[in-house]
Amino acid sequence: MTGAGDTESTEEDLAEGTLLSHLVELRDRLLKIVGTTILFFIVMLPWSADIFSIASEPLMEVLPGGQMIATEVASPLLTPFKLTFFVALFIAMPVVLYQIWAFIAPGLYKKEKHFAMPLLASSILLFYLGVAFAYYLVFPLIFGFFTGVAPENVEVQTDISKYLDFITTIIFAFGLAFEVPIATVLVVWTGLTSPEKLSRARPYVFLGAFIVGMFLTPPDIISQTLLAVPVYLLFELGIVMSRIFAIREQEPDDEGTTTD
Repeated sequence: MTGAGDTESTEEDLAEGTLLSHLVELRDRLLKIVGTTILFFIVMLPWSADIFSIASEPLMEVLPGGQMIATEVASPLLTPFKLTFFVALFIAMPVVLYQIWAFIAPGLYKKEKHFAMPLLASSILLFYLGVAFAYYLVFPLIFGFFTGVAPENVEVQTDISKYLDFITTIIFAFGLAFEVPIATVLVVWTGLTSPEKLSRARPYVFLGAFIVGMFLTPPDIISQTLLAVPVYLLFELGIVMSRIFAIREQEPDDEGTTTD
């Protein structure tokens, strides 16, 4: 006869083995993420100067003299390298999100997997839309405003490393902000709230969008507004998407009750 101690020992061994297998899988997926990013980085490294030229084009078009400066000795070398790595990470984002999805997918039900795949694809698309919105719309407006308000006796000269820090912050903020519809759907999906409750919270979300814009963007009203307004509109889109997903999730149950 197997004793209680043997049963507990077997359960502990199974739990330990399961935990170990999850840790091994997590390590493998992290290695795939890092490896993919490094691969893109190595491929693009010979064109790091061209990548920096493309990234700095919105500023170059409005910067007096059309030339930036480097105040640190290694900045002309390291800044394009850092930018190339960030670009490699942005390009590898579908792989990053897919590896995260593949890690958590085995713990989901079949219905949850059915809805998670469209959310994953939408999150990738929205992230890139946020980056494109920042580059093509936000950067020209911000840089044009900053250079336009400079006093006549001040020559605007932007350091390349400071410029990199500025644009990566803006791009990250807008890429993250454009994930608001996905976050809204997930909050409703998990049952924490409902589309009706979110609709009643519109005034607070509108105010919160400007507060978030104040923390995620430089201290100027233009960039804050350019982030806050899309965040609120994307929140409205998230409410619509959550209602659609709620209807689709109820359809199989309705069909099942009618056939009995």
